[in-house]
Amino acid sequence: MAKFEKRLEARKLRRKGRSIKSIAKRLDVSKGSVSVWCRDLKLTERQRNILMKKAIAAGHKGRMIGAEMNRQKRLESISYFKEKSLKDIGKLSKRELLVSGIALYWGEGSKGGKLSFANSDPALILFMIKWFKEIMGVKDEEFMPRIYINEIHKPREMKVLKFWAALLNLPASQFRKTIFIKTKQKKVYENYENYYGVLAFRVRNSAKLGYYILGLIDALKAQ
Repeated sequence: MAKFEKRLEARKLRRKGRSIKSIAKRLDVSKGSVSVWCRDLKLTERQRNILMKKAIAAGHKGRMIGAEMNRQKRLESISYFKEKSLKDIGKLSKRELLVSGIALYWGEGSKGGKLSFANSDPALILFMIKWFKEIMGVKDEEFMPRIYINEIHKPREMKVLKFWAALLNLPASQFRKTIFIKTKQKKVYENYENYYGVLAFRVRNSAKLGYYILGLIDALKAQ
């Protein structure tokens, strides 16, 4: 296409509400050339509105592309560090498992009175049950688990109980009576059907074991 033809095409496209940038790209010329060719054209209100809408749409598309790129980068980083963490942690030795459990009990366990541990994170509860069994020698029948949950979940009591019983591989009959917390909720949370409260467990006849754990915590403090 000759230069004068490009000039005529540029003016035609500009009258249709095309942007300087899009015209330059389509005709393979500089934006400066298109600007000079079309500078005497006065756009109508309709043409200006078309340009405005296209600019907004292009901006939105750009933001969407940017957001997706950031999301992919974030997912790649998460995946990378997950793999790295698995390699760095590796398989825990008995001593490492002992220290890990003591650190967690120090933060979340009862340090006065009877030996007990409580948390709402199923993975953490499962870890501590494993710790008590493998490191402290506690038998399944010695655990006394109990669920604490808001009273709005009373209709789901059996579902919640079955969840924890299956997770811990303990019979539901071994659980003590569920405690329903009487605190008014101002709103219904989206995770209502997937919330299972706080699981607390004690260990039968654990006075000496409790002293031992407190001693281990003191030893960890000394470090």
